[in-house]
Amino acid sequence: MPLPTVRDAGACGPADTLIVLLPGRGMALDELSSEGFIETFRAAGLRADLVRADAHMGYYKDRSVVDRLHVDVIAPARAQGYRHIWLAGISLGGLGALLYADEHPEEVDGLLLIAPYLGEPQTAAAVAAQGGPGRWRPPDQTDDAIGVRAWTCLQRYVGPGAVRTPLYLAFGVGDRLAPTHRVLAPALPPQRVLTAPGGHDWPAWRPLWQRLLAQAPLPRCSATAP
Repeated sequence: MPLPTVRDAGACGPADTLIVLLPGRGMALDELSSEGFIETFRAAGLRADLVRADAHMGYYKDRSVVDRLHVDVIAPARAQGYRHIWLAGISLGGLGALLYADEHPEEVDGLLLIAPYLGEPQTAAAVAAQGGPGRWRPPDQTDDAIGVRAWTCLQRYVGPGAVRTPLYLAFGVGDRLAPTHRVLAPALPPQRVLTAPGGHDWPAWRPLWQRLLAQAPLPRCSATAP
């Protein structure tokens, strides 16, 4: 089933940069608007457009989320002339963005992960016990396959051999997933880790989204190129 999408124009003129925003589990696309994410995007003064992609839980369960993103969103965007594509995601959407970037690294210019789901706590604990994601080695057997996959993907972005594609991590300090985020955070450049008061909910996510759009190297209305 093709991914339903909603496109939101940027604040100024034609854009060659696209931000693809993936919602969290059980989150409707309209909720992203009612909670202020689209208003914040337009107020950020970016020379970029936004696409909300309705990648709901069913696409993850049947493991089609990466293929559907590529066929229904990314490939058409390239055909329309977008030269730079950033992926943003909330919770489960953060995982989806990470999975896509791992399979199609050449298609992604940056990642904005808000409270991403990174698997079960025991996997993050094992990563921490081995000295962080740069030193961690995936186990031969696991009860948390998606967590092992997520941390394996993350290894691309840490350590001396890290790819140049920037990955931003943003989370509420009281988030129930914060313990896993705190395992990842020290392995990233400090300027790419953002925190806010609050838990796994909109009061933390709204200011984090605003700060991500302000700090990420995205093209601005006053600039001609990113």
